[in-house]
Amino acid sequence: MSDMTGQAGGNSTTRFWLVVTSVIILVQVVSQYLMGRLWICECGYVKLFEAGVNTPGNSQHLFDWYTPSHIIHGFLFYGLGWLVMRKQPITAKLSLAALIEAAWEILENSPMVIDRYRTATMAIGYTGDSILNSGMDMVAMIAGFFFAARVPLWLTVVIALGFEVLTAFVIRDNLTLNVLMLVWPIEAVKTWQGAL
Repeated sequence: MSDMTGQAGGNSTTRFWLVVTSVIILVQVVSQYLMGRLWICECGYVKLFEAGVNTPGNSQHLFDWYTPSHIIHGFLFYGLGWLVMRKQPITAKLSLAALIEAAWEILENSPMVIDRYRTATMAIGYTGDSILNSGMDMVAMIAGFFFAARVPLWLTVVIALGFEVLTAFVIRDNLTLNVLMLVWPIEAVKTWQGAL
């Protein structure tokens, strides 16, 4: 599934799609600012990694235990681009991935979804992402996207499964459980997650 074999369409096409991706990221940041999101943690400082899950610092700093989920987003969005945009350059596929990730980041930080997280998932005190954290989620997705573009499919799948198992073990949550609990909450899973 590798897609890193030259610059299909030339430099002008590559530049065009990189500008589109940059505009998408800018729209994500500006939207969150207009929604009243804080630039950084309310605590007033920035940490490299926030290890706590149900803590005020979760989703506020550079990286946290949900970063692997955003890397997996990159794997999945690369796969989607590969399926539906086969003849397009990788930068066009990146724009599609950035559009989906930005839409999710904006939706995830809407009052409706924040409330859903609080009531249906283990994220009882969730208040949404800082703009910094949301931006780093985009960076993690992009890293996952380019990783998936460069390595064999089997390795991407193994790493995605490894991330899911690791985060399930450490924080009793991962991308699969997060989606499940948002869409179809299961009380037994919520109880298990809350026992951490």
